[in-house]
Amino acid sequence: MNVAVGLAEGLPSVDVELLGEFTDPAGVGITPGRRRFDTETTLIPVDPDASAFALDEVTIGIGFHWERKERQVFRGRPPYPAPARGADGRQRRAARGVRGERDLVGDERDVPARAPEGARRHLAQLAERSGSGRHRTVRTGRAGRDPPLVRPRGAPRLRGLRRRPLPALPGNHEGRFARRRRRRPGHRGRDALFDEGSICDARFSKCCGGLTERYQTAWDDQEIPYLVSFPDGLPEPAPRDLDAFIRSRPSAFCNTSDAVLLARILPGFDQETRDFFRWTVSYAQDELGELVRSRLGVDLGPVTALEPLARGPSGRIYRLRITGERGALVVGKELEIRRALSSSHLYSSAFVVDRDGAGRFVLTGAGWGHGVGLCQIGAAVMAERGSGYREILAHYYPGTTVGRAG
Repeated sequence: MNVAVGLAEGLPSVDVELLGEFTDPAGVGITPGRRRFDTETTLIPVDPDASAFALDEVTIGIGFHWERKERQVFRGRPPYPAPARGADGRQRRAARGVRGERDLVGDERDVPARAPEGARRHLAQLAERSGSGRHRTVRTGRAGRDPPLVRPRGAPRLRGLRRRPLPALPGNHEGRFARRRRRRPGHRGRDALFDEGSICDARFSKCCGGLTERYQTAWDDQEIPYLVSFPDGLPEPAPRDLDAFIRSRPSAFCNTSDAVLLARILPGFDQETRDFFRWTVSYAQDELGELVRSRLGVDLGPVTALEPLARGPSGRIYRLRITGERGALVVGKELEIRRALSSSHLYSSAFVVDRDGAGRFVLTGAGWGHGVGLCQIGAAVMAERGSGYREILAHYYPGTTVGRAG
């Protein structure tokens, strides 16, 4: 089964470095090296387990504080330009997706309502072909980073899709990839996480801040039994005074400054952030008003008040009233609040608000990300202390079981 995934759009041509042998549809061999494609082309890897391709200057982390460009390496068929129509009705060429048979996890719930009907139908067809009902899994490993690769405007974001760089063999830099181990006869697939027979929606964030968050604080108002709030390594039960909790630095799994451990689990750009467990930012009134205007398109003038209206059990705000000299606005849920109060994204919406002597707003916050599900830094600390992966999954996704998929 082939799955096409968009990586970029609006490009007149695509520059690709082929890392392995490929052929075109006529069977003509194409040797490794750099190529530029400006017409529709399909390239097929001679050995899918050993071949890959690289794109330079790929923008990652769009809209977040770590946005940047980097070289990325993928398995599958290289992207190819194909005609597309822009918002102005003109025809343009866009780089269109990776085609391959691996590394996709899909669930109809992952496809937003605004996604094209064709995208929703395609994912439904995957589920139907698998015979598994709601969920569809195709030989996946661990989930990829959030946010994923650049995707065509309006296309669904499929969690679990990730680039697949493999170790290079000596003397050939990244141009030759180690072969993946062949499946043994009778091999039953990989471990997966289940809840009552269905594969789990395994959400995760960078750092929960000591209390994980429930699903409905960040997304739609439904309860998912294994995406709930609980203390993450705290010595005492969940605190009732969330204001005091956010201002404190309790002993929690993700309260670590172990540089060696963090270097093992975080990408280089994430290691630039050291104040992830507790953090502070401050804004002048007019500075905050300009942020709201530029990020939300609403001119409230200089901001005079920030009033949390609703918090989740971890302290993350999901309804916030912003009052300015020209009006007021209620913002939610947590991601929109983080977007409104930062030129990139605020680390989390678990914060308390103070004013300093100069009248500046001072936000003291906890954690990095939405806090739902697995805490990546907390899980790494648990592993460092001797916990196995089953124990870690049982901790972060209570009531679930590990079994074989595929």
